[in-house]
Amino acid sequence: MSDLLRAPAELKYADELDWLESIDDNPKPFAWRLSPKMVRLFVLGAERADGLDREISQKWFGDRSFVERAIVTLASDRGLLLIGDPGTGKSWLAELLAAAISRNSTLVVQGTAGTTEDHIKYSWNVSMVIAKGQSRESMIPSPIMTAMETGSIGRFEELTRSTSDVQDALISILSEKYISVPELDSDNIVFAKPGFSIIATANSRDRGVNDLSSALKRRFNFVRIPVVTNKKSETEIVRFRTEELLRRHQIELDVPPTLLDVLLRSFADLRASAAAAGSDDEKLESALSTAEQIGVLEDAILHSNFFGERALTARTLASSFVGSLARREPEDLAILNKYLHGVVEPRSKDEGGAWPDFLEGGRDAIATLS
Repeated sequence: MSDLLRAPAELKYADELDWLESIDDNPKPFAWRLSPKMVRLFVLGAERADGLDREISQKWFGDRSFVERAIVTLASDRGLLLIGDPGTGKSWLAELLAAAISRNSTLVVQGTAGTTEDHIKYSWNVSMVIAKGQSRESMIPSPIMTAMETGSIGRFEELTRSTSDVQDALISILSEKYISVPELDSDNIVFAKPGFSIIATANSRDRGVNDLSSALKRRFNFVRIPVVTNKKSETEIVRFRTEELLRRHQIELDVPPTLLDVLLRSFADLRASAAAAGSDDEKLESALSTAEQIGVLEDAILHSNFFGERALTARTLASSFVGSLARREPEDLAILNKYLHGVVEPRSKDEGGAWPDFLEGGRDAIATLS
């Protein structure tokens, strides 16, 4: 895996999955590699009450009920739609579930305005068609069709980004569980094997882009993933991703807990401000998600490693904070400047610690970008 930029979950956690499969004597739906109980354990990590002989790390941080409902949905004949704000971990949860159930999370269709029906059904190898005509051998199955043929989990990312025609092509797949290939005279139906299902994700901020039809909605169970606002959970997520980042880049860098607290509190402040804002002009364009916090921290860590000292500083964190969140000029810069003067400046006087350096670093970054 060292030569992969990003290993899929089934490779990254192969040892855990192999071990869980070896001890799993619980009932398994269809051709699932793990039972629902073990899938949940793989995603949420082992607790002392589970009585396992080895540690299973927690990989997704959120309410247990969301994971359980997602697993139960996949054990039925309905599709699963994970919906929520950007950065709430929808895609990561979908990948973990597919890896645990099928040991293959890479059967993915990415929804965009350019996604066509061919992307979710099949296309043709033109050179083979010219040479030998249309046949099963010259057909190129989509990731969804491959999932059907192997009884695996297929994934559809950003479903509402694709057009209604493409979305509607899923209706027959989810209800009839087969794809017709009218170009072929024989062997022209691809049936889904037991275990096939689809996990789709949708961005709640994309509402109105390409709304799902009532017919398609009925074929999905919805699981809404909220933004993580619990400070303890958010701290665990940021710390987990930070340690992962340092390992992946083989970086030895000190990340003081006080700076994590500064980052978490700053995002919490900005979320509260956005919730109280009277118009979109008074809100940052950023969703202020946990994923964006991790992005700010990653930027600061890499900058410190390559151009700074061997420890993350408040000034570097503030520079990444402003640089990552200031997407509109001058609107976002004005909002961040107001935050620094109205919240961070009084806090730096009252609490001291890392806040004064964070304030100065933020001011310098705004001055540079202005």
